[in-house]
Amino acid sequence: MIRHAALFRLKESKGTEGEASFLAALSALRAIPGVQDFRIDREISPKNPFDYAVSMIFADQAAYNGYNDHPDHVAFVQNRWIPEVAEFMEHDTVALA
Repeated sequence: MIRHAALFRLKESKGTEGEASFLAALSALRAIPGVQDFRIDREISPKNPFDYAVSMIFADQAAYNGYNDHPDHVAFVQNRWIPEVAEFMEHDTVALA
């Protein structure tokens, strides 16, 4: 099992239509085959510069690769993520045995 997560901060201000539009587009990625336990959370800790976290689980490397290569994901990254995210940190993990 692979857990994929990204902590991020948008260029758009909180509470704006741009924020809502971005989060709605991000949420649509849950429909990509292989995505499980999709979540978008708001960061509450003042200890880091990020405002949001998105996370999901994949059964295996093939499912994770399928998500990364899926046309909807590729389009989202190019058309929304790159132009609208100010800063992010990606976090991809597998459980220790």
